[in-house]
Amino acid sequence: MTDKTEVLYNDTCPICSREVGHYERLTQKAGAAVAYDPLNQTDTLLTWGVDSETAAKRLHVRKEGQIYSGIPAFVVLWREIPQFRWLARLISLPGVHGLACAIYDWVLAPALYSLHRRRAKRKTVN
Repeated sequence: MTDKTEVLYNDTCPICSREVGHYERLTQKAGAAVAYDPLNQTDTLLTWGVDSETAAKRLHVRKEGQIYSGIPAFVVLWREIPQFRWLARLISLPGVHGLACAIYDWVLAPALYSLHRRRAKRKTVN
């Protein structure tokens, strides 16, 4: 098992790509062992064991063989980034964690996924 943290993200989502690109620059600057896997890269989904729809719906992070998704995935990633460790600690607090998960699961992730589906539909129509 590796100590490396791996991030699976939707590289076709402009918002996701921008955010993950920011995290990638910060982890590189910090020398953190984090790899970023765009979901539309060949064989990425096979190594993660998730289908494209599941992968597009939320951020996924793998650490020490365990896969996290949604807010727990962000917390694992933020712990690797010195500038975001405070946020990982804050979001990990019991009441805050539940609220953050609810907002991400019921508002943010569905909104981003809806935009993803619209972009995909436009590509098939054109």
